[in-house]
Amino acid sequence: MVSYINNPPDATSLMMSARSFGNYDLAAALADLIDNSIKAGARTVDLLCDYAGGSPEIRIRDDGCGMSPLELEAAMRPASTDPRAERSPDDLGRFGWGMKSASFSQCLVLTVMSRCGGELSGAGWDLENLGNWRMRVLSEDECLERCSAELKDADGTEVIWNRCDRLSEDGNLDAAAFNQLVAQAGDRLALTFHRFIGGTNGARRVTIVLNGLEIGKQDPFLSDHPATQVLDEEVLRLREGGEIRVRPYILPHFGKLTQNQQSGLEGAEGMVRNQGFFVYRGNRLIMHGTWFGLVRHGELSQLTRVSVDIPNSLDSVWKITVDKSNALLPSSLRNRLRDVVRKLKGRAVAPFRRKPRKTSNTTGAETWVRTIRNGMINYRINRDHPVVVRLLGDPDRGSEIRTLLGIVEQSFPVAQLQADIKRDAQAVSFSETDAARFREFLEASLPGLLADSGGDSEQMIPDLRRMEPFASNWKITEEYLREKGWLDG
Repeated sequence: MVSYINNPPDATSLMMSARSFGNYDLAAALADLIDNSIKAGARTVDLLCDYAGGSPEIRIRDDGCGMSPLELEAAMRPASTDPRAERSPDDLGRFGWGMKSASFSQCLVLTVMSRCGGELSGAGWDLENLGNWRMRVLSEDECLERCSAELKDADGTEVIWNRCDRLSEDGNLDAAAFNQLVAQAGDRLALTFHRFIGGTNGARRVTIVLNGLEIGKQDPFLSDHPATQVLDEEVLRLREGGEIRVRPYILPHFGKLTQNQQSGLEGAEGMVRNQGFFVYRGNRLIMHGTWFGLVRHGELSQLTRVSVDIPNSLDSVWKITVDKSNALLPSSLRNRLRDVVRKLKGRAVAPFRRKPRKTSNTTGAETWVRTIRNGMINYRINRDHPVVVRLLGDPDRGSEIRTLLGIVEQSFPVAQLQADIKRDAQAVSFSETDAARFREFLEASLPGLLADSGGDSEQMIPDLRRMEPFASNWKITEEYLREKGWLDG
C-alpha cells in the first residue's frame, strides 16, 4: 500500500535559493518587471534608481491596468503560473517566477502596490521574516503613504525594492559605481525593448523612463539607415508546430556611420561579439550575439546580424530560461538556419569590397560623442567637430585647448545631474540658449568656418544645418547669417 505525506519546502530556504534562479543583473531584473508592465498594457514605465546614501531603493511604476487585491495576491505567489498553460501571443511571462526571482536577485524586501478600477492594494515579502510563507498585506493607508503620486490618481502598478544587498554588494558599492550600473542597465533596456520603444515590427509603443530621462531605442540592425541591407524574411515551420521568422541584415560599412551609431552597435563587447542571431520572443529581445555553434564568431563579416522571431508557444522547445536571457536552438532548426547562414557568406563581405563614400552626415556634426569600452560609458567632446578642429589646430593654443577639453570632460557633474533629474526632470533644460551669448559664439566661430569653406557661404550653410549647436539654434544662426549677407532673403 502506497502512503503519502505532505513534505513542503522550507519557505526561507526556498526563497533564498530562488535568488539565484537565472542569471540576473540589474538590467535583466528590470527587464523582467517591464515584461509584466507590457503585459498589463502599460504605455509608460517609470524606473527610479536611487542610491540613497548607499542603501539603494529601486521603484518600477507603470500605467497599466493594475491588479485587484486577489490578482495581486496571486501575482505575489511564487511559481504562480503553470509554464505549460496556453497564453496569449503577447504574454512575455512563463513560469510565474519572474517578478519574484528578478526582484530577489537584487533585494531582500519586495513591496508591490497596485490600483485597479480605483481600488488600491499592496503586499510584500521580506526574505528575512518569512516564517511559514508569511506575506505582508498593506492597508490602503499604508499604500497611500508609500506609493508615488501617480499611483494615487490612476490605475497602474508600482514595485519597490528595499534592502538591496546584492545590488549594493552588501554596501560596498559607491555612488559612482552605482551610477555606472544604472547607466549600463539603461543601455541594455534600450536594446532589449527597442521594438517597443520605437513601436516597430507591430509592437505596441511603450515609453521607458529611467531617472527622469526617456530611454531611446537601440536598434541593433539600424533598420532606418539607408545603407543597411534588409534581406528577405524566411518563415520556417517546425514539426512541433509554430513558425519561426528569420530576417538577415547587413549593416553599413563603418565609414557610413556616425561615431554614436558605431558605438551603439558595438555595445560593451565590440562588433565581432555582437554579430550573429538576435532572438526575439513577442518582440522582446531574449539573446543576441550567438551563431548557436553553426559558424565561429568572425567567420562571417562582423556586419552580419540575423533576427529570429519565435512565438511563446514554443518556449519549451527553445528551453527559455527563467530570466529570459537564454535559449537553446532546437535540433530540428539547425540545418535550416545553417542554410540561412550559408547564403549570407557572399553578401556579408560586400561592404568591404569597395571603399565607402564619405557622407555629409558623418563629418563630426555632434558636439558630444558617446563611447562604451569594457562596459564603461564615456561622453567626450567631439574632436572631429569643425569648430574644435580649428581650435586644436592653432599652433599657439592648440595644446592648451586640448587640456581644457579634457578638464571639462573629466569634471562633468554626472551625480549632480542625475540628482537634479530625479528631483524635477522638467526643470532640467538642455535646449534653451541665451541669444546674446550664442551670437557671441557665432561671431567667434563662423568666420573661421567660412574660411574653411573657401569663403563660400553656400558651401558652409548646408553643413551648419546638420552641425551642433547651430542646428538646434537655427533661428538665431539664420538671423545672424542674413545680417552678414551670407544667406539670401
